Amino acid sequence: MSRPTSLRLPEALRTRLDDESRRIASAPSSLAVVLIDEGLKMRRFPGIVFRDGPAGRRAGLASGPDVWEIVRDLKRHGADPDSTGDPVSVVAEETGLAPELIGLAADYYATFPDEIDDRIAADARAAEEMRALADRRERMLSA
Repeated sequence: MSRPTSLRLPEALRTRLDDESRRIASAPSSLAVVLIDEGLKMRRFPGIVFRDGPAGRRAGLASGPDVWEIVRDLKRHGADPDSTGDPVSVVAEETGLAPELIGLAADYYATFPDEIDDRIAADARAAEEMRALADRRERMLSA
């Protein structure tokens, strides 16, 4: 649920907001909500940035992969009974990222789990669609 909020923006900032909203075909108020949300998240979690991509904007490490990718790997190693060591150390070793950065991604996830779980689920769906397409193509070509 949202509620109306009045903001007084300096003219130059309002012009930049209007220009960007036209560029991305979004209402200025919608863009402002996204930018305020992302700005507050980045302020709370220094080192987290937001990137555009085919599936929309997503949180990532400023000097590394997306948060959802790190969390996916942490979950995989946490659920793997054959995995040795703690998941943070294992993922840090695999990715070459500092354990502190893995911890930053885990902290972001702990605060915004739905956002990251949705991204992990979307990736799993996309991977399944690609496997199904490859199977259909293989059957067609071998017939």
